[in-house]
Amino acid sequence: MQANNVFEWLGQVFGTVIRFIIDSLVWLFTLLSNASSDFVNGFARALGVNSNLLSIAAVILGLCLIYVGVRSFIRKKIILGIVWVLLGLWLLSALMN
Repeated sequence: MQANNVFEWLGQVFGTVIRFIIDSLVWLFTLLSNASSDFVNGFARALGVNSNLLSIAAVILGLCLIYVGVRSFIRKKIILGIVWVLLGLWLLSALMN
């Protein structure tokens, strides 16, 4: 009878530890999800674009185009740099309200 109580107690301890770990992970992922959602909403509101995934991807694409243009300027490819920067600016200006 005594051994049965020990194993029951041990099972409760393991269950409690596992439950604590799962609850902690749920709390952590909820915190990270809310933080990333708040960041995207603030980023989109500051730029004046919608906060959907397609708009954010288009903003990132526009910034990448401008980056490629600046790299072209650094490599002394002026015409190509102008084209890339203008494409990036055109995309970003089309997104902003």
